[in-house]
Amino acid sequence: MRAKIDATTFITKLFFSITLVLTVSMAFAQNKTVTGTVKDAKTKNPIPYATVAVVGAPASAGTMTSTNANGEFKLVFPTSYVKIRASYIGYDSKDAFVTNDATQTKEILMDQQDNMLEEVVVKATKKKYSNKDNPAVALIRKVIENKEKNRLSGQQYAEFDQYEKMSLGLSNLSEKFVNKKIFKNYQFLFETDDSAKTANKYVLPAFIEEKMSKVYYRKDPSKTKQYILGDQRAQFDPRFIDNDGLTAYFNKLYEQVDIYDNNISLVTNQFLSPIANSAPTFYKFFITDTIKTVQPWLVELSFFPRNKADMLFKGQLYVTLDGNYAVQGANMTVADDINLNFVRDLQIQLKFEKDSKSRFYLKTSTLGIDFSLTEKGMGIRGSRTVDYNNYKVGIQRPDSTYDGPSTVIAYNVENKKAIKTLFETQRPLVLAQNELNIYHNIDTLQKIPSFRSFMDIAALLLSGYKQAGPVEIGPVNTFYSFNPVEGFRLRVGGRTTEALSKRFYAESYAAYGFKDQKWKYFFSGTYAFNNKSVYSFPMHYIRASYKKDTKIPGQKLEFIQEDNFLLSFKRGDNDRYIYETNYGLEYKKEFLNHLAIGAAFNINRQTPAGSLTYQMVDANNESRLFNELNSTEVSVNFRYAPHEEFYQGKIYRTPIFNQYPIFTFNYTAGIKGLAKGEYNYHNFNVGAFKRFYFSQFGFADVTAEGNYIAGKEIPFPFLTIHRANQTYAYQLNSYNLMNFLEFVSDHNASLNVQYYMNGFLLNKIPLIKKLKLREVFSFKGVYGGLRKENNPDDPNYGSKVFTWQHNAEGVQSSYTFGSEPYMEASIGLSNIFKILRVDYVKRLNYLDHVDAPAWGIRARVRFDF
Repeated sequence: MRAKIDATTFITKLFFSITLVLTVSMAFAQNKTVTGTVKDAKTKNPIPYATVAVVGAPASAGTMTSTNANGEFKLVFPTSYVKIRASYIGYDSKDAFVTNDATQTKEILMDQQDNMLEEVVVKATKKKYSNKDNPAVALIRKVIENKEKNRLSGQQYAEFDQYEKMSLGLSNLSEKFVNKKIFKNYQFLFETDDSAKTANKYVLPAFIEEKMSKVYYRKDPSKTKQYILGDQRAQFDPRFIDNDGLTAYFNKLYEQVDIYDNNISLVTNQFLSPIANSAPTFYKFFITDTIKTVQPWLVELSFFPRNKADMLFKGQLYVTLDGNYAVQGANMTVADDINLNFVRDLQIQLKFEKDSKSRFYLKTSTLGIDFSLTEKGMGIRGSRTVDYNNYKVGIQRPDSTYDGPSTVIAYNVENKKAIKTLFETQRPLVLAQNELNIYHNIDTLQKIPSFRSFMDIAALLLSGYKQAGPVEIGPVNTFYSFNPVEGFRLRVGGRTTEALSKRFYAESYAAYGFKDQKWKYFFSGTYAFNNKSVYSFPMHYIRASYKKDTKIPGQKLEFIQEDNFLLSFKRGDNDRYIYETNYGLEYKKEFLNHLAIGAAFNINRQTPAGSLTYQMVDANNESRLFNELNSTEVSVNFRYAPHEEFYQGKIYRTPIFNQYPIFTFNYTAGIKGLAKGEYNYHNFNVGAFKRFYFSQFGFADVTAEGNYIAGKEIPFPFLTIHRANQTYAYQLNSYNLMNFLEFVSDHNASLNVQYYMNGFLLNKIPLIKKLKLREVFSFKGVYGGLRKENNPDDPNYGSKVFTWQHNAEGVQSSYTFGSEPYMEASIGLSNIFKILRVDYVKRLNYLDHVDAPAWGIRARVRFDF
């Protein structure tokens, strides 16, 4: 009986066990697949790297995942579980129920916690905010105190993989706009805007660039070396757009965000980091949550600008409570009232991951900015995502790893197939289909004739050149101008392009003055050694030229040509010109480290025009006029601009300034007896430029220059005629209240300071701050003189050099410096209507000079964010 009972019990247990196993197996065998997107409930923007998990299920690859860069996720789990949960720092967790369907799609909308935090701030205003005895301020001071040990640059050595993705497109396009007749052939470009707050809005993706790199860091001596392993982007027709310059400009707008830096550069401005050393002075901090569901525990620290108009952020920081006070995550945006132009929305998300030594290093940085002229109109929306992987700390590499330029292209740029394969197989983030489409769409777009016509017209309006096959006609803003010597002046010109030859380039123009009834000409031929456009970086060419034209002595304009129509309007007497004939030979080479060298040989003949005279008066007071002045010059020049960035236009480079200086050196020798050269002299010139950043107090552009000319009995046209401005436009590098030919010297030093305060003072004034004006100050000074051997006033040498210039009344109108420098200063307002700068300029001395203005109002168009 006992055996029977035992057997029965065994069979019963076995049956139960088998049933249980089969039941569990069947349960696990019946899986369901749930895909979907996690989005912000308010903006409908996807939330990248949010955690999505099956509620109640043990953690595994199928029951817990993170969303990708587009907020997308996929889970595979048994049908017995009916609920999933999304969570992300700065948001309330959100649950979603799922059915037992084999496949299903879910959209999870998460609410930001700062909706609740705004209420906290409102209530807090009942009690005056103070840093004293404030636990939130005490906590942020701990974060600041531990910055150096927590940031990656606090390590002796570090290396990591870096992937960057930048994309841009037109945003907030209406259905009416999309359906316009002119877009009939371009419908494939438009996509529905899922993030729009209203229905029937579209976007037009227009640009994407991806870059994969290996980065090495060394603390002492400090060096960061980036080896670019691959780079691909949607390319525009280089005839119309400088693709490299476009990338440089976008990189400046969407700079990488390092929250551990005191200042964060965005859209050409500097924002104070919420963990900067001075952050408690400019921000208000509140402890708004403690998160105990993760290890280590986190404190949510919300922050807001004390003054909403200043260049500051608002948002949340997530700080570890393990004694290290490291930043584990950050969500940041800007206040609605900020003194920032054309930015409709700005969002920053930073996510840090813990390494094996419990140090938090940046895993993902996402920056999104929506630019627009108006709040509700069409805009440009862009984002930059940087993903970091495979951190290794403390590994010292050979010095050769860190030596050389900071950025190295470590792949064959011509092997397009290998580059494409690299991104297809090793891209750490999955591109959305609309992002992949950009590469194909841009290529297709540029094959449509109507689009090419549009780009041709746009290039004409923006650069001044009109495409005509292998030739460009222009620049059109020089076609018409006027001046007192030539009267009404017409000019037409053009140049060849790469479409004709990648080695040989020609440029020419012809002009005619209806008052002096003289023709003017220019022709140049250029040979490019590097088989690329002579207008693109790095330049390497030799050029021969011939020029016969008019010129204002001492006038050296930058980024604009002298016969520009807008510069035809001048104040005071401005009829001192020269007719110049020049034969030139020039060599130039630029290196990848932005060192440029050049050499030139010039034969020059000058003839005075208008009221300009070349006159000597001998010891017997007898006057002698000269109708011609000849020089033969050899020159060399050097320019070093480390880490320089710019946009290469059709005529000039538009600089994208950074914190690095620019140095120049020029030497010119006049050779007597060679090719009719009449004088020996040596002209040395050195200069330096640097932009200084002062965080919340703006920035200053400082230029210093020194010049010395060695030689005896040199006429004033070969000396330094200081750059004056008699137009009504404010010119940055000219003296705006100095007259043409007013000051001459053979040795001098100058200083030019342009200080942009970015509204720091005006932002504090009620009502005025709503205008979003910005203060700007300037000072310009130059001091020098003439040695006696070049001075017309010297009793021994005055008869051997040209006399001073005089006006129509016979009063002396040109001078050298006395016992003090020439100085002028200005105070002005910029950002008027977002584009205009107006200055009140005051001349501080030498007011006894003839026709010297004591003050003036000058204006300048300045586009800035």
